[in-house]
Amino acid sequence: MPKALKTRKAPPRATASPPANRDRSSPPPADPTVRLRDVVLGRNVLFFGFANLYECEVGDDSKIGPFVEVQKRASIGKRCKVSSHSFICEGVHIGDDVFVGHGVMFINDKYPRASLAGRQISDEWVCVDTHVEDGASIGSNATILCGVRIGKDALVGAGAVVTKDVPPGATVAGVPAKPLGRPRSKQKT
Repeated sequence: MPKALKTRKAPPRATASPPANRDRSSPPPADPTVRLRDVVLGRNVLFFGFANLYECEVGDDSKIGPFVEVQKRASIGKRCKVSSHSFICEGVHIGDDVFVGHGVMFINDKYPRASLAGRQISDEWVCVDTHVEDGASIGSNATILCGVRIGKDALVGAGAVVTKDVPPGATVAGVPAKPLGRPRSKQKT
């Protein structure tokens, strides 16, 4: 008879409470795999391990999944859920009540390059901001190019590549993302 596999107990979920002065960073969560540097956290932010956040903001009651990176000058609103393996780069601004699926990638440079004239690039690139409005949902493995605005309550299908603005309430899918059917109506909760 085969031996039973030993299972490891999952590490506890890390939480962080906001500082008295919201201009300062919150103390790091109990989980040592969550790295925070100069992060402004709202109340009851929940981390699920192996997250890296620096010089950004996260609103009240938001959840940050494992293997998520949030870079400087990025912001995440209240009651958001950012699923595992997602990348929120500099210049991305996410509103309240937004869902970001697994492996969503945001791009912040229209013309990315590693070097120019045989010299590694450092400050020669231009960061182009991206905005995700309140209530939007972004499906797993979507790629959001820089400079777009995803409208209020819009839905981006899994695997979509968003190259243009998404109107409020619209559902888009495909490569490149195109509108599907009628606008999405606000669901009752």
